[in-house]
Amino acid sequence: MMDEEAIGWVIRTRDPEFADWEAFTSWLEADPAHAGAYDALMAADADLDRIVPEEPVTIAMPANDPGERRWRPMRWLGGGAVAAALVGVVSIGLMNRSDIYTITTRPGETRTIALDDGTRVDLNGGTTMRFDRHDARFAALDSGEAAFTVRHDAADPFRVTVGDAVFEDAGTVFNIVHTASATRIGVSEGKVIYNPDAEAIALPAGRALSEDDSGLRVMDIATDAVASWRQGRLTYANAPVTQISADIARSLGVQLTATPGAGATRFTGTIRLDRDPARFFGQTAPLMGLKAVQQGDGWLLKEGDGPPR
Repeated sequence: MMDEEAIGWVIRTRDPEFADWEAFTSWLEADPAHAGAYDALMAADADLDRIVPEEPVTIAMPANDPGERRWRPMRWLGGGAVAAALVGVVSIGLMNRSDIYTITTRPGETRTIALDDGTRVDLNGGTTMRFDRHDARFAALDSGEAAFTVRHDAADPFRVTVGDAVFEDAGTVFNIVHTASATRIGVSEGKVIYNPDAEAIALPAGRALSEDDSGLRVMDIATDAVASWRQGRLTYANAPVTQISADIARSLGVQLTATPGAGATRFTGTIRLDRDPARFFGQTAPLMGLKAVQQGDGWLLKEGDGPPR
């Protein structure tokens, strides 16, 4: 367990954007053995005599660092000295061989990632994901929406980490949305296992799962509605407008809010995406029985005069 934690800290601290030094220091101080395990893994990572330059170099510091510091050539430090040295200093060798990388799309932007194992991941707008250069069977959806077309391997299943949850494929095409308040997954082919080491809920094609503050819900979903944003449409069955608004904003890259009354309404049907906001909202708002009002650079959905069309 301790070695796994140490590996996790090695991976995190070699990220040039890592800034959680307080938590890292607390972990080191919690048990004297932590520093030894971390040192051993770090020392095994590179030959410092080859990596560290003869002259000091300035390295990028976390945004909360009080000022510039410099790395001075040294042999690897042991025990608690590593903790002190690493608070504010990132190993040059580790920065040069970071395995975990992040891909982010802007709202309205889409991107396709082809992994080495044959899996394809389509990122919708406003999405942040992490991948591992040395492990094509790993992905983490930090926020946003992504569709997965997975090459199945029963001996080495593809897993997606989403917050505290894990989704494991079983020969699958599926779509995941992850926001600060909820996680939703829909499966169009094969099967996905939700938290295989805990609840182990099987989601075959045509099933969906939603997790939010109220708990878990498993429901039916039309397979052609899964990841329909890739075909330029959004398909819903009794979905709240608050959810639909977030999906529209992510897909089109527009600022969109809804009044409490409009947000509480529900909609069943298909919305065609259109990059022209005025044309899109002119057609879509009445379809949902709502009105759309432009407010500066954004749009507001409000209650309309009639029922959804």
